[in-house]
Amino acid sequence: MAFDLDQWLNLETLKQSHQSLQGWYEDTPARALVIYFLIYAIATAVSIPGATILTLGAGAIFGFGPGLLMVSFASSIGALLAFLVARYLLRDAVQRRFSGSLERINEGIERDGTFYLLTLRLVPLFPFWLVNLVMGLTPMKSGRYYVVSQLGMLPATIIYVNAGTQIAALESTQEILSPALLGSLILLGVFPVIARSLVAWARQRKLYAKWNRPPRYDRNLIVIGAGAGGLVSAYIAATVKAKVTLVESHQMGGDCLNTGCVPSKSLIRAAKIAKEIRHAESFGIHHASGTTDFKAVMERIRSVIRQIEPHDSVERYEGMGVEVLKGHARLISPWEVELTLSGHAPGLQKSAADAKKEVPSAATANRPRNAENVRRLTSRNIILATGAEPFIPDIPGLRQAGALTSESVWSLETLPARLVVLGGGPVGCELAQSFARLGSQVTLIEKHAHLLSKEDPEAAEVVRAALKEDGITILNDQTVVSVTTLPDSSCKRLILHRAGLASADRTANAGMQVECDTILCALGRRPRVEGYGLEDLGIALRPGQTIDTNMFQQTSLPNIYAVGDVSSPYKLTHAAAHQAWYASVNALFGRFKRFPNHSHAHRGVRPASAAIPRCTFTDPELAQVGLTEPEAIRHHVPYEVTRYHLDDLDRAIADGAAHGFIKILTVPGKDQILGVTIVGEHAGELLAEFVLAMRHGLGLNKILATVHTYPTWSEAGKFAAGVWKQSHAPRWLLPWVERLHTWERRE
Repeated sequence: MAFDLDQWLNLETLKQSHQSLQGWYEDTPARALVIYFLIYAIATAVSIPGATILTLGAGAIFGFGPGLLMVSFASSIGALLAFLVARYLLRDAVQRRFSGSLERINEGIERDGTFYLLTLRLVPLFPFWLVNLVMGLTPMKSGRYYVVSQLGMLPATIIYVNAGTQIAALESTQEILSPALLGSLILLGVFPVIARSLVAWARQRKLYAKWNRPPRYDRNLIVIGAGAGGLVSAYIAATVKAKVTLVESHQMGGDCLNTGCVPSKSLIRAAKIAKEIRHAESFGIHHASGTTDFKAVMERIRSVIRQIEPHDSVERYEGMGVEVLKGHARLISPWEVELTLSGHAPGLQKSAADAKKEVPSAATANRPRNAENVRRLTSRNIILATGAEPFIPDIPGLRQAGALTSESVWSLETLPARLVVLGGGPVGCELAQSFARLGSQVTLIEKHAHLLSKEDPEAAEVVRAALKEDGITILNDQTVVSVTTLPDSSCKRLILHRAGLASADRTANAGMQVECDTILCALGRRPRVEGYGLEDLGIALRPGQTIDTNMFQQTSLPNIYAVGDVSSPYKLTHAAAHQAWYASVNALFGRFKRFPNHSHAHRGVRPASAAIPRCTFTDPELAQVGLTEPEAIRHHVPYEVTRYHLDDLDRAIADGAAHGFIKILTVPGKDQILGVTIVGEHAGELLAEFVLAMRHGLGLNKILATVHTYPTWSEAGKFAAGVWKQSHAPRWLLPWVERLHTWERRE
């Protein structure tokens, strides 16, 4: 041992020095306590082995009471100092180097760190000095670390200090921990885990106390809502042979198939062709012309929906073994759903066996209803996938003016001559550009200073320029305060004021006026949480009225899960499908093993590390994953920026689409990807390679080392990685390499 400490910190030396040390304490008690305290704290802080001997010495020299008090505080303070040394010297470097691997550990420490640490402290099999160093590399708060360490180390401290008072009878430190005593300490160590389980069990019993659990369940899982989240949930449950019922009140496929992703992308495609025809001369094709038959465009959109419908149909899911019922579902207990049936499609009729089970509960016995159309379903677990609906603000005259939304716009049969779009988010920008390219005179009104305010400002500016080029009038920093429908006319007049203007100032200023024939409201969506019995069950909502869920997709009632727009800030079809996997697997197998969704947004806040991609399908497209530059600044995340401009890409030049860029944020000096923004043709497709890399902890060097087909758009990812590599080349080495080459030519 360094400094020959093994000659000093051993039992034999302590026994030989016992009398003299005790005499020293009797002569100068205060001085002896202070010096011993400092030696113990410093030894612990610098992780010097020998804490056992020092603890025995405290009991031998000072007696049980003073020795226990001194060691308890000295060991805890020393442990805290070692913890802080590891934190400030090593934590940042370790977290940067192994960020992908440590992400789950960090989340576990933040969630259950107290229980982990208490268990480690109570079981003396774990070296305390190692616990100090390892915990210093985690996000655990120093105050919590100190308190838990003081409590957790106390039982072992008592045993060793007490043994020290009998120092003359000790022959070996191994005598202190007999098998029975060691077993007791181990049991004491696992007690926090057992206690936590008992507390959770008691809490759950109290949580469910007001309801009577059914003696048996008719189903393993009920899924409410047949959008992306609901369909995937039902699909997974049927695949693992669970008995699952899928309830939908409107249309299979939800918003994405019927009023969202599918129809909007079909409209975008038609609008792009219209523009390409007008610009055919730039490709050497002269006299190309075409007129927009808007009714035919809308008919094609409906045709596309019909072609995709079988993927989400009742027949397909019933073929998998899913029971599909059409009607409105309402929760009447954590395990019971009251279903008011509608329609008579196959699979929507109740069986004789189910009809016998339908005894009205006390909660619903007095509710007026047609008994023939009402069923009661029971299930061990329920998944809520009720989605969201367009938000229409309470602007005077807006509803009376017949404002359309992203759901009702598909009922149009004639192209609006003058269209006002409220909202400069993804939906507003996509639809505004499409209608402008098909021939509408479009005005886009946005309350923020920039369009696509949640995206990278540089990329959003590229989209803004493209919209202006398509003839769209863009009014930023403006809010609509009233809408008037002119008498004897279909014309609507909107009064606008600068965003944030006080009511008194609005009265004093006339504001801007905009006239149009049709108003399209694209101001976001609000979750569908009303009418499902959530308030009766006390299911907690976040401030934005989404259902509050944990990382297992559980609501405040653990057997009820929520996925998709009703619970997520992402509002993305693929995010709903991603959450559905966790919800269904945890619902069916959570008693044996639970799977945390590490892209979960806690209390509506998206984690910066979540590799959830998104894309605005304007032309050019704007795609993004991970952190944007403003988010990195806001979260105080150090970063470097690498840019690759698509006007340098051969395929982009050949396609006449040489505009846009790829912007990559990386850890300073590392190829680890923090976020990627792409604006340009096929941005949504180009992003996939970066999403894969982020999801699996691959850096830019791996992308650079991957062979890409020439000439393709996908080469842009490799070239962007090449720009990063070039900027991180060892410049200091190049003069020496040049000298080597010169020397070789002379040889």
